[in-house]
Order: sequence, then structure tokens, then C-alpha cells
Amino acid sequence: MGQHTTYTLLAGVPVELTRKNIRRMHLRVRCEDGGVTLSAPLGVPRSMLERFVGDNADWIAQKQREMQALPKRQLHRYRMGETIWLWGERRILAESAERTEGFRLQDGRAFLWLPPNAAEARRIYFAHEAYRRELACAIGEILPGLSAQTGLAAAEWRIKNMKTRWGTCNIRARRIWLNLQLAAKPRRCLEYVLLHELLHLVERYHNRRFYALLDRYMPSWRETRSLLNRSQGNL
Repeated sequence: MGQHTTYTLLAGVPVELTRKNIRRMHLRVRCEDGGVTLSAPLGVPRSMLERFVGDNADWIAQKQREMQALPKRQLHRYRMGETIWLWGERRILAESAERTEGFRLQDGRAFLWLPPNAAEARRIYFAHEAYRRELACAIGEILPGLSAQTGLAAAEWRIKNMKTRWGTCNIRARRIWLNLQLAAKPRRCLEYVLLHELLHLVERYHNRRFYALLDRYMPSWRETRSLLNRSQGNL
């Protein structure tokens, strides 16, 4: 039997339930809409799922209130004069003097030039590719220092535009994924996410040991996590 997803009520809470070949239950509140997702081992009875969600009902409600208080995500069109974000700071998109098609981030400024009839999707593509280069450069600068500090090293890292997570870690492959949106956040937020995912190489779960490691290597991680989730910048 493979992975199977259903939508159901558990302890009075609407839940997206996914049964799959895992050892423990994992509960999450999606940041984009406050929806609740539960991943559970294949053989866990419904009564246990009900009890697990019920025991975490207060936590779910608190997380949903926090999600409602977060700044609403701005939809960027990348047109001249538009306000965009780079490393947590506002930038005004200006027309490039170079009549070369593309988007450039240079000296903390943003420039774009495209033919007047260019499709909006092309503007977004060029912008996101520029952000990808900016983020990749920052990762290359930050990650070696964190690896030296912790003694942990990923086999590789990659970037993709994710909706619900700032980063993920494939422990078996020792591969870290970083959200493209981090290029719009303050740079120390990227450092926190990188450290968070590195530590998953030695501790899979968000348990006491994991948070003790975060405290050891980044005592201010709670403040940085709050900044990451509440700052306005996005792509």
C-alpha cells in the first residue's frame, strides 16, 4: 500500500490526512492558508489520530492565529517603478540603461529591461533567475562557515520556489533545499534556515536535542525565526 491522502474531520478540525510509510505522526499548519496537515503511519487507527489532533488543538489554534497576523504576500509584476525586496530592504525597480534583455541586481539596486510587448511571465522569469543567482552567492558565502562551526556538511544544496517551507533536508541524500523567497528576507534569516537544515543531518525531529543544538550554535535563533516569518519581503 502506497501513500494515500484524504480530507477529513479529526477532533472537529478539518485535516488533510496523508498515510504513508513513516514511523511517527507529523502535524503541520500551512503558512499560506492556515490549513492543517497530518502525516501518519499506514496502520495507525483513526481513534489514535483523533486523540493526537485533539491533544494538539490549542497548538493548532495558536498557529492559525499567528498565520492570520502575518503580512499578506504581495504579488509582484516586475514593472518599472514597482517596489520589490532584496535582503529585507525595499528597492525600486528601474529601467536598465543597457538595452540588454534581462533583470539585474547590482550594488543593492534592481534594473530590468525588456521589449514593451514582453509577456509578464518573461519578466517574472528573469527576476526570479536574478534572485536565484543572488541567493546562490549568499549560500556559498555562509554555508562553509556554518559547516566549520558545526562539523556538519551537506553533500549538495539546491534552490526552488516553495510555498510552505523555508528549507528542507533530505537526510539520506544529505541534500538541502532552500526557498528562493529567502533572497527577499534579511540575510541573517538565510543563515538561520541553513543552520536549521544542517542540524537535521544529526537530528531528524524537532525535539529537545534539536533545539539544544540551535541554542548552542545560534542563541538568537528564536528572534531570527520571528523576523523570518513576520518580515514583509517576498518575490
